[in-house]
Amino acid sequence: MRTGKVLKPGQPGTKKWMDKFGSKLYCVRYRYDDILKRKVITAERIVEESPKEERPRKPPLNKRMPVKVGYSETAVRKLIKSVGGRWNPQKRVWELPYREILSLGLQDRIVGN
Repeated sequence: MRTGKVLKPGQPGTKKWMDKFGSKLYCVRYRYDDILKRKVITAERIVEESPKEERPRKPPLNKRMPVKVGYSETAVRKLIKSVGGRWNPQKRVWELPYREILSLGLQDRIVGN
């Protein structure tokens, strides 16, 4: 079945469906079945609306992120160095890929989070 026209409410060819569904009408589709030689009209309507919940986006796994480590936490610093972390003296933070932050469980130490 192939789709011919897709009409938005208010366009010619949607009046009958606007009368029936009102503001809930989303679109009207004209579809054609070439095998059975039929035209099918479908009306899509809105059945529920709710506010969209924004989920926090996760950074890409290869993005280098700043991590705060205390001066006395030498074991954590050695661990960060072993996975390729670099010290940024201007910002006074360690920077390493997000993938490594997840593997070491340092998500709560990300600066600016």
